[in-house]
Amino acid sequence: MTNPAPRLRRALRGRAPGLTHERELWERGLGAVAGVDEVGRGAWAGPLTVGIVVVCPERRLYKIRDSKMLTPAERRTMAERIRRWAPASAVGHATAAECDELGMSDAQRLAARRALDALGTPVDHLLVDGNWDFVGGDVPVTTLVKGDTRSVGIAAASIVAKVARDEIMTRLDAVYPGYAFAANKGYPCPRHKAALAARGPCAIHRRRWAFMDDLRWSGVDRPSAPDVVASLFDTAGSGPAPGRGADPSSPAAGR
Repeated sequence: MTNPAPRLRRALRGRAPGLTHERELWERGLGAVAGVDEVGRGAWAGPLTVGIVVVCPERRLYKIRDSKMLTPAERRTMAERIRRWAPASAVGHATAAECDELGMSDAQRLAARRALDALGTPVDHLLVDGNWDFVGGDVPVTTLVKGDTRSVGIAAASIVAKVARDEIMTRLDAVYPGYAFAANKGYPCPRHKAALAARGPCAIHRRRWAFMDDLRWSGVDRPSAPDVVASLFDTAGSGPAPGRGADPSSPAAGR
């Protein structure tokens, strides 16, 4: 029987995102090039999160992959390495209430603008995962379909965003018990579906999903202080809390 290890190593090398797009921009004289990616768009609960990472042109960081290819422990390790390696990085969020009120496209734009604002440094060009520019503004953008498998900057942003959002959902598991948010991170799964059927949605569920219309409200106690949930965004290293004017613990979150 042949040893599969060399094949596995070749496969991982083949899937590793590269610096082709970043180098093309650097060669055009652009200094600060950043990758942008989002997580949480398909979740039933919790925020939509956008990560942005400025790529370091002097030093290569190895083992960066699309966040979906890494285990949770690997993602946490890589997120810390990325934060040390990158000249700047940040995440921005749109709360569940804002996703309901604005719609997903505008909520994604809002989270992206918050990430860019939290970055705290000018950027010359953005490499954005997907086929549409959800950042907008004055910074030039190149969109890359499956960019998290093609661009080091986008893959790094996907890891930073995923780790930040996972930390928030783990903390929210204690605020809204019974939905297994620490395990499912607010995404669809049989246990989450069963909890919704038994308990109804809580304040951080996105009520614009069509099946939510027929569910009753949860009896789970909500935080007594308006800033309890919003403060979790700060403790996850996400920059400014996103709920300014749209408190995610308020009844408006269920609209």
